[in-house]
Parts: sequence; structure tokens; C-alpha cells
Amino acid sequence: MALDHKDVPWTSGRSGNKGRAHTKGRPLDEQAWAEVRDLLGDRPRRRDLLIEHLHLLQDHFRHLSAPHLRALAEEMRLSMAEVWEVASFYAHFDLVKEGETPPPDLTIRVCDSLSCELAGSEALYEALESGMDPSKVRVLRAPCMGRCDTAPVVELGHRHIHQATPEKIDAVIAGGDFRPVMPEYEDLLSYRGRGGYDKLTELRESGNWEQVQDMLLEAGLRGLGGAGFPSGKKWGFVRSEEGPRYLAVNGDEGEPGTFKDRVHLEREPHIFLEGMLIAAWAVEADTCFIYMRDEYPAILKLLRKEIAALEEAGIAPAGYIDLRRGAGAYICGEESAMIESIEGKRGIPRLRPPYVAQVGIFDRPTLVHNVETLHWVAMICREGPEVMNATVHNERTGLRNYSVSGRVATPGVYLLPAGSTITDVIAAAGGMAEGHVFKAYQPGGPSSGLLPAHMDHVPLDFDTLQPHGTFIGSAAVVVLSDQDSARDAALNMLRFFESESCGQCTPCRVGCEKAVKLMQAETWDRELLTELCQVMTDASICGLGQAAPNPIKLVIQHFSEEV
Repeated sequence: MALDHKDVPWTSGRSGNKGRAHTKGRPLDEQAWAEVRDLLGDRPRRRDLLIEHLHLLQDHFRHLSAPHLRALAEEMRLSMAEVWEVASFYAHFDLVKEGETPPPDLTIRVCDSLSCELAGSEALYEALESGMDPSKVRVLRAPCMGRCDTAPVVELGHRHIHQATPEKIDAVIAGGDFRPVMPEYEDLLSYRGRGGYDKLTELRESGNWEQVQDMLLEAGLRGLGGAGFPSGKKWGFVRSEEGPRYLAVNGDEGEPGTFKDRVHLEREPHIFLEGMLIAAWAVEADTCFIYMRDEYPAILKLLRKEIAALEEAGIAPAGYIDLRRGAGAYICGEESAMIESIEGKRGIPRLRPPYVAQVGIFDRPTLVHNVETLHWVAMICREGPEVMNATVHNERTGLRNYSVSGRVATPGVYLLPAGSTITDVIAAAGGMAEGHVFKAYQPGGPSSGLLPAHMDHVPLDFDTLQPHGTFIGSAAVVVLSDQDSARDAALNMLRFFESESCGQCTPCRVGCEKAVKLMQAETWDRELLTELCQVMTDASICGLGQAAPNPIKLVIQHFSEEV
């Protein structure tokens, strides 16, 4: 705990008769302290707001200096070590020690996810790195930005450039506008004009939460963030626990190839918001926390505006919806790591049990849903369970949003029957890109690995892919062609996991690093890699380390001629 400054000496632990005028460690800079106080203003100094306050400093000064972090620690009554370890955990914070040169004012982040790599992001990165003045512009590789449909993508400040080229980037730099480009979306007035929030009002006045829960189960709605747990059952688990209870929205869709949540929010954010408030009503949540990834600055801006509109309209009490901003950590897509981040800590997954439905935010029962799931909650409540369960295809019931990118003619998000095969998905995306022949596909993000083109008959849904050593996950479909290397694609995926491992457990932290080194060899040591995959799968704490070996295992199984 930080200590108050007082004009009394501190007793030396060794001599007992010597004193010093301040605590050990970095001294407090009075000017930095005044700047931090002015920036925070009357904002609460609660521990859980540490990351929000770090964002304030980063946005204002464009880096986090050691004196400012020391001042923030003093202001929040935290140790410098605690503030430093949180700030250094997240990729979007730039820490600068005394004597170090701060980064340039402008940073260009070049996405290096699989879809962007296929679209030429590595050549773009090299061109930018060699063509920019490093004293004025910093060029970084960055993980997926959720814009795989417009690859390759870069971010300049908070502005994204789609299908980026050096010429486009130069033009934006010359213009000097690095703010996010706001999408055209349905605002509160337009949404209410077509009956928006009428169902929420009806349920609040005379609704039965168990009937709504049964409706979700009848519709067949399952968690669409990747886990696939029946959504209605969660409500009963959380509601059965003593209050206070919370609701947490996982808006951190960081799985490379996934961008369906972004598309929903950029078009119709209030369908999601109504679904969230219905779920909060059902479990009698005291607060709704929305954890939104920092890679979506436009969505963060529009949500702030629309949440304020909800408060002004009396649909949500002031402060009831608490919007939290991520800081660049894929691991925070794991629900317990997200909760740690909401609490202002490093995003490190918790050991379970207990589960977050029992011990979640601030150790209270917490209902966790992702954005797309809550979108469907509102749709089902408004239109009935048949909006999902009336669709049957390949003996599978329901609908799924597939994020489709890679070697297809028209990448995008496609709403298709849940029993769709990769053939159906590619057809919806306009077929293969010109000059490309279908070779392989990633069915659900890098965690799902790669399947060969001849496995084009398997429905891309829950429970259908497990017999083939993979899963649907977030339905992030990346299509590869005869011009692509499955081996290189797997290496791209493992490099991502190596970079994004939280480092908590050795099997994941060291396993991803060793796997990348082994995969760079001219010929893979299959026996050693297989043994490493088994250890990672069996011993990793969370799904990142457990699923990271899938690209290796499936490439060895289906593309052995390449390794």
C-alpha cells in the first residue's frame, strides 16, 4: 500500500538509529502527481478502475512514464509494483522508465493474423518499416484486429485502414486524422421506432424469468463465444446464488478470424443492449459490465453515446451499465481472465472450481455472455424460439453467424443454417477468389487448427467437429487455397499463441515457445512435437494452452507431406 508523505524519518531496519525522509523505492515526483490528479479529476480511485485510469494516462501522454505510474500508485493507494505489473501485462500500454526515450506520437500497427498474412501483411510491414522515419512513426506487428474481411489491415492511432497499402497509409498520415471512423448504425430513436425495448418493458412489468429461460432452451441457444454451453441454463445457476449478482458481457472477440460481434455492434447495437438488459433482469443483476476490446475504438465510442441515451431515456439507471475497455490481451476472452481484468488486474485465468456463476466479479455470482449470444436473446424474446429452431439443415437445428475470410471472393459475416458445411460457407461468400483452388480451412479460429478440403461434408456446428479432433469455436472460418502452405499457416497460429499466452502456467508459456522453434525446422520432429502437444493439452490451466496444439496435430495428420 502506498504511504502518505509525512515529515518524519523512517527507521532503518538494520541500524535502528538511522532514518530517512521517504520510503524505499522510486520517489514521488510532485509535478507528475499534480498532472495525474488533474487528469483523474473527481473520478473514483477504486482498485477496479486501475486499467481505466491507465488508459487515461496513455491516451493523454501517449505513453506511461515511470513518474506518472508512481503518482498513480500514490493516488490509488497501491504499490508501484502492483501498478507496474498490471500496466506491463497489456500490449496497448507503453511503459517508459527514467532515461528511456518515449515512443513516437504515431504508431502504426500492422495486423499479422492468418487472414492478413495471406493478403500480404508481411510485405506491407517490411515496406512500412523501411519507409518510415522511426523517430516520428513506430511500426509494430499486432494480432488480429477483427477486420479479417478487409485484409490486410493496419491501425494508425485509433483509425483503421482497410485493404491497406503504403499509398493509403501515406495519405492518411498527410491528412493527420487518426480518429476512429464511425459506422452508420441504428441509434436508440430508430430502434425504439420499430418496437425496440418494448419486450424489455413488458418483462420488467409482468414477465417470468423462468419462462424466458425455457424459451431460450426451446430455441436451442448456446453460448456463441466458443464454449457452446446452453444459454438458458446459466440463468438458473446464477439466479440460485445469493445476491448481489452481476452480468458481464464478453466483447473481447480476439480469436483471429472472428469479427461477427463487431459487425452486429456496428449495425444494430441496441438489439444486443436489449438482450443484455433482459438477461440482467432475469438474474437480478446489480450491474452490467461490458468488457470491449480496445481494438474496437469506434464501437467503444458509439456504446458510450448509446448507453448515455439509455440513461437519459430512463431505460437503464445511471451507472447501471459499466463499459470497460480492454487493453490488448487475447487471454481476456477467457471469462475468468476477463473478470480479473474488469477488477483492474492482470488478465490471468482462474483455477476452477469455483465457477464464475458462483464466484465471479468481486467474488459475487456473475452471468457471462458474449455479444452475439445476447443479440439472439433479444431476437428470441421478440420473435419467439422459432426464429432459431425453425431452421433445420443436415439434421442440425438453428442458425449461426460465420466470419469468413481468406481465399474467398467476398469475405464477410454470413448468417447460415447451423448445419452448413464448408462448401455452403464458401458458396455464401461468393465462391473461391479468382485463380484459387480450395485446399484447406480453419473452422473456428486458430484454436481449431486446419482441416483438408476433402472434409467438406462435415456440418460446422457444435458437437460435429469433435470426432475429427477440432471444434467450431467462434465460427471463424479462414479458407486456404492451393497457393498457401498449411505448414506456414500452422506456424502463424502458434506464433500468435506464443505471443498471447498469459505466462501463468509452464506448459502453455514454454510449450508455445518450444513449438514455434520446432516448427521452424526444415523437417518437423513429429515425435517430439506430438509429445509436446500432449503435455500442453493435459497440463495447461485454460483453453489457450489446451487448444494451441490443434494446428500442429491436424497438419501432421492431414498435411504430412509438407512437414
